[in-house]
Amino acid sequence: MFGNVQAPQKSKDRLPRKEKNMSEMDEIIGQLNTHHWIPDKARTGILLIDLQEYFREIITPILESIIGVISSARERKIPLFFTQHGHEPGEKPGMLAQWWIDLIIKGSDDGRLLSDLDIREGDSIIPKTTYNAFHKTDLEEKLKDDGITDLVIGGVMTNLCCETTARDAFVRDFRVFFLADGTSTISEDFHLATLRNVGYGFATLMGCDQLIKILNA
Repeated sequence: MFGNVQAPQKSKDRLPRKEKNMSEMDEIIGQLNTHHWIPDKARTGILLIDLQEYFREIITPILESIIGVISSARERKIPLFFTQHGHEPGEKPGMLAQWWIDLIIKGSDDGRLLSDLDIREGDSIIPKTTYNAFHKTDLEEKLKDDGITDLVIGGVMTNLCCETTARDAFVRDFRVFFLADGTSTISEDFHLATLRNVGYGFATLMGCDQLIKILNA
């Protein structure tokens, strides 16, 4: 994926969230949120999208925050769901392949989930083949089986898989919470455009530290 697109090469083109002043991030969230909902811990699930070796460079600025969310979720027994994007060798995956050309192959080193995540028995792995984590997967069934109505979304890329999944989750009547500093993409413009879109019509934006405080309360 993304093989025929020139991605920014310098860190200045990215969103170094840990280097951002947290008051600045809080201000961005406050400006863009139209709803200030709080997730119900008893009915919350955390969906972390495509935290794979292929995207390690994009993930790195948010990895510490994501690990903090995972740790807090484990302590509170909040269900964790990890998507894993990948295609079978020789598969014809349709428009995605026509658009990006370079695909993540199942079983490849690029396709592995990051070892930093300490994925454990009981975590749900959701294989997927397109931007939308609900498309041709059992994600919705798993969420409903766990009684989840409030879905927290983090991962990569903000403006592709994360935004697409957030929009569809909303359409499927989940209350969506979007981690403003727990999602990442190749440029600040793309990232902020998604925050504006989802904060306006699909999700409550929040920071990872804010989520952790809610889970630990």
